[in-house]
Amino acid sequence: MSFPVEINNLGFRFPSNSSDLLQNINLKVKEGEVLAIVGLSGCGKSTLCYCISGIIPLIKQGVMEGEVLINGRSTQELSLSQIATNLGIVFQNPETQLFSPTVEDEIAFGPENLCFARDAIEKRVDESLKKVGMEQQRYKNPHHLSGGQKQLIALASVLSLNPKILIFDEAMSKLDPDGKKMIKDLIIDLKNEGRTIIMVEHDMANLNIADRVKLLDGGKLTDFTGSL
Repeated sequence: MSFPVEINNLGFRFPSNSSDLLQNINLKVKEGEVLAIVGLSGCGKSTLCYCISGIIPLIKQGVMEGEVLINGRSTQELSLSQIATNLGIVFQNPETQLFSPTVEDEIAFGPENLCFARDAIEKRVDESLKKVGMEQQRYKNPHHLSGGQKQLIALASVLSLNPKILIFDEAMSKLDPDGKKMIKDLIIDLKNEGRTIIMVEHDMANLNIADRVKLLDGGKLTDFTGSL
C-alpha cells in the first residue's frame, strides 16, 4: 500500500552541527488525514517540513539519512516542479511567499513557471481564488491585505498547482481569531476533498481539527499525550 507521505528512518543534521536534529523518524500519513505535529520551539518541526517537502536536500543542504516518499517516490528522485504539483507548503509568515504586485499575478506565478497554457492558468487562478473566498481581492496588491487575507492568498498560490498534499508550517501563528478560523475551515474543506494535510502547530487550540497528533521532541517523533 502506498501512502501520500511516508518517512523511513529519517535523520538530519545541518553541516554546522555535530548532532542530529532529527533522529530515526518513521511516519506514514494516510490519504485524507489531518496530521498535526507539535513540539517546543527549535525542536526541528520546520526542518521536518523541509525534509517532507523536498526543500531538504534540494535547496537547504545538510546530512540526511533515510528517505521521504511522496506518493511512493523518493523526494531525492523528484524535481522541485514534480514535488510542487504533488505537495504544497504554507509557511508561518505569508510575506515570505508573496512577491507579486497583484493577487492575480501571485496565484498565476506557479502555473506560469511550469508553462501551463494561458486558459489553464486563468482557470487555476479562478478556482483558487474561489476556494479561499478571495475573488474580490483579485487585482489588489497582496501586501496591502490583512494578515489573514495574506495567508489565504499564500494558500491560493499553493492550490493553483492542485497538490493533493498540503503542509501548514505554523500557518496560523500570526493570525487573529478570525484569521485562524478561516484557515481551519479551509483545512477541513481540503480534508473533505480527500487531500492529505500535515499541520505543524504550537497552539493547542488548533489541534481540534486534527485526526492524529504527533510530538517531536529530542529529534524523535512519538505519539502526543497531551502536554509539552
